[in-house]
Amino acid sequence: MRLKIHDSSEELGRRAAQEGAAEINEAIKTSGRATIIVATGASQFTMLDALVAHDVDWSRVTAFHLDEYVGLSATHEASFRGYLRNRLVERVGTLQEFVEVGGDADDLRGEVARLNARLAGETVDVCFAGIGENCHLAFNDPPADFAVEEPYIVVNLDAACRQQQFGEGWFDSIEAVPARAISMSIRQIMKSRKIVLSVPDKRKALAVRQAVQQPISPLYPASILQQHPDATLHLDRSSASMLE
Repeated sequence: MRLKIHDSSEELGRRAAQEGAAEINEAIKTSGRATIIVATGASQFTMLDALVAHDVDWSRVTAFHLDEYVGLSATHEASFRGYLRNRLVERVGTLQEFVEVGGDADDLRGEVARLNARLAGETVDVCFAGIGENCHLAFNDPPADFAVEEPYIVVNLDAACRQQQFGEGWFDSIEAVPARAISMSIRQIMKSRKIVLSVPDKRKALAVRQAVQQPISPLYPASILQQHPDATLHLDRSSASMLE
């Protein structure tokens, strides 16, 4: 895992987007299309703003997203589907396909099966991701399951994860934060050819240190990225401040 430390969160977002866009364009040049995974949350604001400004033929791009809350409609202000519709899909014009995670599906098991069937056989060219305050990767909270093979799984959200979502202003109260989510699994994320991580802010500093300098462990889910052959962790000075 490569580390790149930037002077500001704005520069972090620009550089992460530049790296990801170059990989998308290379995949389109080589294969005629590209498949990406896109993350959400406050950490991705500047990266997505920069990404949509790049010269990419989005009509050749299929986008999956990492996770979605169970029971939350797409119109809820905290919905990750809604987030990506507003910050990516509507801004780039026509994607080849945006594969949404329907967290409010009546048949949750059927929705997971649909997503797993859709992702089966896909080669993911770029996964854009972040790291949670509890060192989670997607919604794989500690202790994360490093062994599960299914691309998408239903997970329980721990107290630290739910507190982060409330603290970022997505919900009116901690009680309103859903207790479960559909999340892409660790193994599926690790199958991505390239992983581009955008992790700004002082509140992520401890998680960054755990991901980078602790031994690989399910207690620090993002530490598994140490094993990925092509992952770049973009930091600002604040999020890098606890690295030794």
